[in-house]
Amino acid sequence: MPVLYATHPRFLDHDTGRGHPESPARLRAVQLGVQQAGLAEALVRIEPVAASDADLQRIHPEAYRRALQSFCEAGGGAIDADTVAVEASWSAALLAAGAGLEVIRRLQQGEGDAGFCAVRPPGHHALASQAMGFCLFNNVAVAAAHLRDQGERVAIVDYDAHHGNGTQDLFWNDPDVFYVSMHEWPQYPGTGGISEVGAAAGLGTTLNLPFPSHTTGDVYRRSLDDVVLPALTAWKPTWLLISAGFDAHRADPITDLGLTSGDYADLTTALLPLVPAGRRLLFLEGGYDLDALLHCTGAVLSALVDDGAYRPEGATGGGPGDEVCDAALKIRGALADGYLRSP
Repeated sequence: MPVLYATHPRFLDHDTGRGHPESPARLRAVQLGVQQAGLAEALVRIEPVAASDADLQRIHPEAYRRALQSFCEAGGGAIDADTVAVEASWSAALLAAGAGLEVIRRLQQGEGDAGFCAVRPPGHHALASQAMGFCLFNNVAVAAAHLRDQGERVAIVDYDAHHGNGTQDLFWNDPDVFYVSMHEWPQYPGTGGISEVGAAAGLGTTLNLPFPSHTTGDVYRRSLDDVVLPALTAWKPTWLLISAGFDAHRADPITDLGLTSGDYADLTTALLPLVPAGRRLLFLEGGYDLDALLHCTGAVLSALVDDGAYRPEGATGGGPGDEVCDAALKIRGALADGYLRSP
């Protein structure tokens, strides 16, 4: 199964400073994960193309883009307590936002069955006019809006441990983009409650599964089988985008969920049949333990390339969280029965 792999050395120049969890070492761990999984020759490597103003305009207004560019060109600094930029961050952010667009173009030309964007800075916290949570541009949202404007129905599944508040906000009213998030609760940024389901024409196209600390893979898999896959199958997406954050791994230093790389491989494998080959694209988001990031990258890419031949860790079970699945099922039922309406 040909998998396109997009990355660029400029991503390493986005220097967040000593001790910052979202560091250039993360991409080195991703690359080592590719090698240890024996996939270096199996991936089709492509070079991202910087997103254009027109590409970004769908998500980020000109005033924000110009302010961010000026900030970076002036030397950067701390945007907030978590988010840092330097001069090189501007070109890195443009390439990160453009990586998905280049992979989409090549997938549409028949060059691969799936794509993986090993990019930084990550994106799913970025709002239309606000950088936050290590994110400058919302990479997955830029790709989703591009596809939507081509007439596609786009499912975004976010299994990062943190809720993708930016992605949810950008498509809150959008009937053509279905956003699903499985995340730890409570955890930064404090959004993603189970009752958040979208509004107006987008009512029902947001689905949140806010899991308690220490939730394990069996509960995640049940949430897919019982809630996520039935909802998305009924909605009939034509493209699948995955915000592949690996910070739900049990070794991650800034979260408290209980997954392993084997669980991540299982989740990815279960999601792939939602759309045909050639319409599947993953974006690197979080993941801050370097060994865990290495193993998760290898296991997930192996799930895309060779049906999961590389599996450094087994699946997990026995943790809490079933009540979240039960509550989500009730909400989906209320939506289907017309009991939940947009304000």
